[in-house]
Amino acid sequence: MKEKKTWDIISISSIPLVMTLGNSMLIPVLPQIEKELGITSFQVSMLITVYSIVAILCIPIAGYISDHIGRKKVIIPSLVITGIGGLISAFASWQMDSPYAVLVFGRFLQGIGAAGAAPIVMPLVGDMFTAQKDVSKGLGMIETANTLGKVLSPILGAALALIVWYMPFFAIPVFCLISIAAMSFLVKEPPIQKEPLQFMEFLKSIKVIFRREGRWLYAVFVVGGICMFVLFGVLFYLSDMLEKTYHIDGIKKGIILAIPLAALCFSSFATGKAIGQEKQKMKWMTVVGIGLLTVAIFSVSFSKDIYLLLTALFVSGVGIGIALPSLDALVTEGIKMEQRGSITSLYSSMRFLGVALGPPVFSILMKTSHSFMFLLNAGICLLTIVVILFAIRPEETVKTTWG
Repeated sequence: MKEKKTWDIISISSIPLVMTLGNSMLIPVLPQIEKELGITSFQVSMLITVYSIVAILCIPIAGYISDHIGRKKVIIPSLVITGIGGLISAFASWQMDSPYAVLVFGRFLQGIGAAGAAPIVMPLVGDMFTAQKDVSKGLGMIETANTLGKVLSPILGAALALIVWYMPFFAIPVFCLISIAAMSFLVKEPPIQKEPLQFMEFLKSIKVIFRREGRWLYAVFVVGGICMFVLFGVLFYLSDMLEKTYHIDGIKKGIILAIPLAALCFSSFATGKAIGQEKQKMKWMTVVGIGLLTVAIFSVSFSKDIYLLLTALFVSGVGIGIALPSLDALVTEGIKMEQRGSITSLYSSMRFLGVALGPPVFSILMKTSHSFMFLLNAGICLLTIVVILFAIRPEETVKTTWG
């Protein structure tokens, strides 16, 4: 990677870091919010789900706009909206007796901001480099920043909640300001090389892309979504279990939640450096990653032992960390620059869909049985491997898309 773009990548990496902190900081605090507001576990899970559903709906729009006016012109206003949403949630929690509805509205605004920030990072990295090797390294750093945010967020969220339970909401606008400053002064965005397509022409081009490349694109979308579904679902389950079953809370709980996320962070960084330009390697790294996730989830199906669970979650983190940078590289380099923002935004929508579904689905499955919950998810992961093996075939698309 060229030295002159090092600060650009570091600044861009602050965006997924900030967005992840803004969402995942709440994971260890959700049981406390449930108690403070007197709401159900399903209602409290909506604080994650509303954020993600709004992002899902807005991401494709943000991607299309970024293809037309430039990435930074979408990212910076989106960070402002995210900060405002955090302030609204914080103020409502601080001043109102029944803040739940306003708190959800603040998360709604944060979701809009998230749609125009983190998902636009991937195409921006793809725009900045011409060599696939540099793109893969850049995306590896982005995914590492994303997962570093996941590592820090439970510890930071738990630490801030020790001051007062709504303090994590006050931290969000502060993080956004830092990222806005870095993006404004340190990132030099390459100019738009071609006249963007008009909306109807754009829709036709998207249809053509999916008609020609739909099989592997749909597969990448599904795999990315399932990774985030399992990750956030298991984290929600673990957060609830640590507090209600083992009576572990505060920073100690945050550190435990950070264990699988630390594994995810380090494996993402290593994978981003290792995959290079080889599309077949990207595919098989994804298979290996999901394979590890499947074995880990299956291994805890018949035991609630906390040490077995944490070991399995560590292995799960490694697996997801191997899979995500490989998927990012496949979808980013598989699409031409003028449609890259839109297609990668659709991919990000699927990942947000996984984030949205994880906590509420796991909150429902927790009412069944431990074995059923983990066996079901192990089965989903196993089917995902089948999808990767049969649907993602780089040798068939390299000439038309990646060449």
